[in-house]
Amino acid sequence: MLPWLLLAALCCADPEAASQAEVAAADFQPLFPEDGQPRGWTVREWSDVARAVDDSPWTVAQGVLTSGDKRGTWLLSDEEFGDFILEYEFKLTEYGNSGVALRSPAAGDPAFDGLELQMADFRYNTQAKDSELTGGVYRAIAPTKQVYRPTEWNSCRIELRGSQLRVTMNGELIQDVDLSTFDQPVLRHDGTEAAPIKDRPAKGRLGFQHLSRNNEPVQIRNARIQRLDKR
Repeated sequence: MLPWLLLAALCCADPEAASQAEVAAADFQPLFPEDGQPRGWTVREWSDVARAVDDSPWTVAQGVLTSGDKRGTWLLSDEEFGDFILEYEFKLTEYGNSGVALRSPAAGDPAFDGLELQMADFRYNTQAKDSELTGGVYRAIAPTKQVYRPTEWNSCRIELRGSQLRVTMNGELIQDVDLSTFDQPVLRHDGTEAAPIKDRPAKGRLGFQHLSRNNEPVQIRNARIQRLDKR
C-alpha cells in the first residue's frame, strides 16, 4: 500500500495511529525531489565507482529516475549512510539488470566491496543462482522467496540497523538476516575472493545500477530514506 493510502486508512481507523504515521512519514527524505539530473549524485563506472562517467547522465522526469544510455553504470550518492530505512519502487524490462548499492565505498565494486541487493529478471541470466536474482545480496545471501513481478512496478523496503538487514518486497518479507554471521569469502566475477559479508563496511554510499541488456532502461520512483544513525 502506498504511504498516503496507508495514512488515509489510519486516519479513519485510529487518530492516534494516524498522528504517529505522520511523524514517521515526516522523517523520510525524498532522494530525487526535483526533475533533471539528480543533485548530490554522480554517475560512475559499474566495475569501479572511483571512475566518474560524464557522457551518460541519469535523469528524473515527472518523479521517475531513468538510467542513462550507457550500459554499466552506477548512480552513486555523494553522501554516506550507515543505518537507515530505504523505500523505493523499481521497474525493469524483460532483460533488465539492476541493483541497489548499500554502504558502498568510494572505490571498487559495490557488489563486492559494499553490499548490493540484486534486481534482475531470470531471463537476464537463466543460469543465475538464487542469490543472483531479485532480492538477493549479490552472490552471498539468497532471498527466502521470489516475489518479483517482471516488467511491472515493484515496491522495496530495506532496513539496515547495524548488522541486521530486513528487506520487504511487494509487501512480503524476503530477507531478515544478521550480516555478521556470513563469514565466508564471496567470489568476484574474475574468480578472486572478496571479503565476507560480515567484514563489509558499516557505512557508505547508496546507489542504483544500470546493467540491462541492449541499454534497456532502469526506472526508479518514490525513492525516500529515513536515517537511523547520526550524521
